[in-house]
Amino acid sequence: MTTLSLNPLFRRSIGFDRLNDLFEYAMQSEAPNYPPYNIEKHGDNEYRIVVATAGFTQNELDINLDNSVLTISGKPMSKAQDNDVAFLHKGIAQRSFKLSLRLDEYIEVQQASYEDGLLKVDLRRVIPEEKLPRKIAIQGNQGKQQTLEHAQTVSDTEH
Repeated sequence: MTTLSLNPLFRRSIGFDRLNDLFEYAMQSEAPNYPPYNIEKHGDNEYRIVVATAGFTQNELDINLDNSVLTISGKPMSKAQDNDVAFLHKGIAQRSFKLSLRLDEYIEVQQASYEDGLLKVDLRRVIPEEKLPRKIAIQGNQGKQQTLEHAQTVSDTEH
């Protein structure tokens, strides 16, 4: 018996409300478990992706945005191993990675910073003014009556 987990939907999408696309995207690929990352929400329209990139330098990381898919990748430069070093335990995985996250159409990348082994990508939802919710005034019989009274007053003053 298979169970459907919705966790990949929440981890791999930011500001995305279209469930149909999310299901399709979740079924395509498994969520990566390396490198570890967080997706944070700061207020209504502010997001941050924090990727733990221990052992990488800033020059070994790359961020691309193509067709609403944010791709964060890391490729360690080949380092000559010291022949005198024998690892008793090697827990810092410094291997290449590619992390792809689908963004909603109104999510924009604001900036990226790298500090203390953490890559931080700040995002903001910027909704065009014509797409923002607006209040529509409702006119009823009173509005029509006021318009008629105003028209009569104008015609009376002209005569």
